[in-house]
Parts: sequence; C-alpha cells; structure tokens
Amino acid sequence: MRALRLVERVRLVERSRDLTLALAVALLLSACQDEAPDPEMPSFTQPTDATPSTPTDSPTSREPSPDRSPRVLGTVATDLRVPWGVAFLPDGTALVTERDTRRVFHLDGTGGGDQVGVVEQAAPEGEAGLLGIAVSPDYDSDQQVFLYATTAEDNRVLRAPYEDGRLGEPEPILTGIPKGFIHDGGRLAFGPDGFLYVSTGETGDEGLAQDRESLAGKILRITTDGDPAPGNPFGTPVWSWGHRNVQGLAFDDAGRLWASEFGAQSFDELNLIEPGANYGWPEVEGKGGEPDFVDPLVTWPTSEASPSGLAWTEGHLWLGALMGERLWRVDVAGRRASNPTPFFVGRYGRLRSVVAAPDGTLWVSTSNHDGRGQPAEGDDRILRIQP
Repeated sequence: MRALRLVERVRLVERSRDLTLALAVALLLSACQDEAPDPEMPSFTQPTDATPSTPTDSPTSREPSPDRSPRVLGTVATDLRVPWGVAFLPDGTALVTERDTRRVFHLDGTGGGDQVGVVEQAAPEGEAGLLGIAVSPDYDSDQQVFLYATTAEDNRVLRAPYEDGRLGEPEPILTGIPKGFIHDGGRLAFGPDGFLYVSTGETGDEGLAQDRESLAGKILRITTDGDPAPGNPFGTPVWSWGHRNVQGLAFDDAGRLWASEFGAQSFDELNLIEPGANYGWPEVEGKGGEPDFVDPLVTWPTSEASPSGLAWTEGHLWLGALMGERLWRVDVAGRRASNPTPFFVGRYGRLRSVVAAPDGTLWVSTSNHDGRGQPAEGDDRILRIQP
C-alpha cells in the first residue's frame, strides 16, 4: 500500500518549501510590477478545421478509445495572460477570465472575441486573483454569471449580469473564504441539482482543511444567492473537507462529482466526492487506507501532474497538468477510475483549464505566464482539442 503518514518534521519541511517559493515569487513580482506594461489585447483566431461550438444533438466527437489519441484542431485565442476560468454560454460561445489582469473576455470560438469587463475588486497576488467562472443554469432567463475572486480581504463568490456583451457590476454572494498567496482553490461548477459547487484551498495554513468551521480547504455547495444549499451535511456551505487545493471539478453523466487536487511533495489526487466526507489533508497525502478518510482513486507523482482543470466527456475524465505539462485522460467505469494516459507531454507547457465545449471538443488553456512557466511566443493560449 502506497501511503504517506505525514509526521511533523515533514510538514515543516513542506511548509517551509511552500513559503520560500511564495516569498521568492512575491519578490520577483514586486520587482517587476513597476516595469510591467499594460497587458496587450489577445488575438482571437479561427482554429483549423473549426466549426462553431454551437450545441448540437450530434456532437462532433466520438467516444475516445485506447487506440485513439486526442488531436489539436487549432488555437482559439493567443496572447492571453494566465487564462484561469472558461465557461460556455447557451449559444456555445465562452467567457474566459484572466487571473492577474482581472479581465473577462467573450470568445466565439471561430475567430471573434472581445473584452467584456474587468473585475476591479479582485486583488491578484501569487496564485490568487480572478479565478473561476460559471454560467447560471437558468441563464436564458436570468443572464447571470458567477465568479471566484480574491479581494483585499478574502476569497469570495461574486454574481454579475452578463447582457448585451457586457459584464455588469459583480456583487458578492459568499464572502469570508480565507485567502492566501498560495492554495486559493477557485473552481466553480454548477451541478445537475442546480446548485453551485465551489473549490477552496487551505491557503498554506494546512490546519484549516481539518477545521470544519472554516471555508478553506473545502468543496462548498451553495445556492445562487450564496446560502448553504438544502441537504448539505453540516447545515453550512461545506460539502466535503480535508482538501489541500482543489482546482478541478467535473460531473459525470450519472451526476457524480469528481475533483482534482494538488498534493504536497509526493502525490496529486483524483477524488470521487461524497457529501460530508473527509479527504484527509494534512493527515494523509495519497492513499492512506485509514477509515476516517476517503482515499483518492488515482494518484500521480507531483512532477507528472500538479492538476488544475478537470472535464468530463464521453466516458472519460480529462485533467490538465501544470508542473507535469500534459493532458491526462482517465478511464471511468461507474465509481472506478483507472488507466491514466498522458498526451502532449511538454508540447504546450503548463495546462490550466480543461472544459468540455457543447460540440464535444475540449478547450484547454495554457498557464505559462503564471510565474512558474516559460512563455513561448503567443502564450498564453486556448487550444481546441478533439478528444
């Protein structure tokens, strides 16, 4: 059994490593801040073999097989700066957030795109800033979108109208989520039950993950007004706990929630999420086999993953790897996940968001301008991939 019981000395080493890295990045960003020009507008391009992402009853993708590799159809946008969240509107076009610039873009996937807003209350720093975005399941009637942002005070969930090609003033619906220079979570996803699921990190303060009263190191489940959703296990926004830094959420066809999670020095994780369950951090990293904690179904060495975005399409989970610089495909059969297979290893650098488009393709964003990558010309970009 591959288990890691973290003793205090290892915790101190890991925490020291994280804090040293955070300080180094902070000093670098501070030194460069006065010299950095205003970000340029990205370029929007029509992917090769592109067709609009308009929803259809006959998706362009077939079910992937072990003998079939995903294919890059083209690039939807280039010259972005840390695109973090991607969410599709009912017409098949998408909204995209940038972590550090606080900008929001509208992309039609066929060469058109515009900046539609700036979330002024976001306060980027380290891994924090303007992060996830989700579109209301009732968008056709309410025209609302939801954002996750770090402010000067906290991490929070915001609600804003998106009408006539403009993002309105965001209003906070859930505040008080602890913030940090690292481990801010930030992914948003609406479930088939109509409630909003929110991933949060433990901000580098690992004890918060095991504090059920804290909103840090959790997956939350809330209404569109920010209240605890009916049926939550503790009567609070908390849905599951004991998480280090979940950055990927995806629902499969049966409505099961899957989450990708950053480990520390040994194992990154893919977890099947159950209400009220404790996923073990910081007591266990990887598979511990302990009755009080839920083990992950798949683990990776941190050098091969550092997982961020997660998407479900046609019977598989697809996971973007930051440090691992690859796209992972994971086979799923009911409640079992197995056979992780890597693609595009090292080809595009750090991969952040992975989102299933209405036409059956995947949109995958790079994150090479996040302070830990090596940007190439045209980075950051959003790729359109046939799974």
